[in-house]
Amino acid sequence: MNFLRNIGTPEIIIITLILIIFFGSKRMNEMARQLGEASKELKKAKKEAKEGIEAVKEEVKLEDSKKGGA
Repeated sequence: MNFLRNIGTPEIIIITLILIIFFGSKRMNEMARQLGEASKELKKAKKEAKEGIEAVKEEVKLEDSKKGGA
């Protein structure tokens, strides 16, 4: 996705105008809201996954320390 790094302000304006022409400004607002909500859910899922991984790591550490100490 290297091509996304080369997109500048003029390109974003052109893309936005094309989207407004195709979908209309009202639909664009709905799409932007849905995109924001999806992004929020993705961040939440990422945080929960990290917490789950950390919990498993701690559990493995405890099991290893019990085996080594016994």
